Amino acid sequence: MKKLLLFCYLLIGLLSCEDTKKANVKSNSNTNVEVLDKKNDPDSIPTITNENYTLEKKIYPKITQDNAVEFLTEYGANNPETKVRISTVHGNIEILLFKDTPLHRANFIYLVKQLYFDDTFFHRVAPNFIIQAGNSDLKSTSQKRKALSSKYRLPAELNSGRIHKYGTISGAKHYRKNPDKMSAPYEFFIFIGPKNSANHLNGDYTVFGKVTKGMEVVETIANLPADKQEWPLDNVYIKAEIID
Repeated sequence: MKKLLLFCYLLIGLLSCEDTKKANVKSNSNTNVEVLDKKNDPDSIPTITNENYTLEKKIYPKITQDNAVEFLTEYGANNPETKVRISTVHGNIEILLFKDTPLHRANFIYLVKQLYFDDTFFHRVAPNFIIQAGNSDLKSTSQKRKALSSKYRLPAELNSGRIHKYGTISGAKHYRKNPDKMSAPYEFFIFIGPKNSANHLNGDYTVFGKVTKGMEVVETIANLPADKQEWPLDNVYIKAEIID
């Protein structure tokens, strides 16, 4: 009988240790984004893996306005990919990122590899003008931004002289009256309007890519029913993956 009681005490002790260990890691089952305990690691985030590819387990510093250019320059040199697939319930959109906008390209690849875009939305649809993605009203999106960093903007990269054309991809802005023309890091838009509707965009928003396949999907999304704020009545979830 004493041996049986001792065995039960040991079993309870092992289960208690396992529960405590799991409680130290906060995670969101929908996004697979691990949120580190700030007390243990306040300035870095983990590289994340998903079923499409396995990434190097490396700790990256949070991006700030002070280190953004240095970080993205180095990251871009080590991660030269330029092709991404965006999946939606309406079909896939394949995009090519331009090498002559290196900071925007590196930032986009970084966010894809950190699974930031997964389970965000095409949250703005304006027929014959643009569709915009990278945001949502889900708690998981704000958690991911907090984990990655919400304290940086991307310097404008306008030297290429690119203008908005059918299918081009540009960085959105945190606010329109932006004298430095800096891009918000987490949101982008695909231009679908006629050229004359882009006059106020050209030279003010960085064009850093283009759609190479799936413009019919873009058009479908652009014409979905939306509210007065141009938010689709049915959320258009996206996932993003590197294809080359």
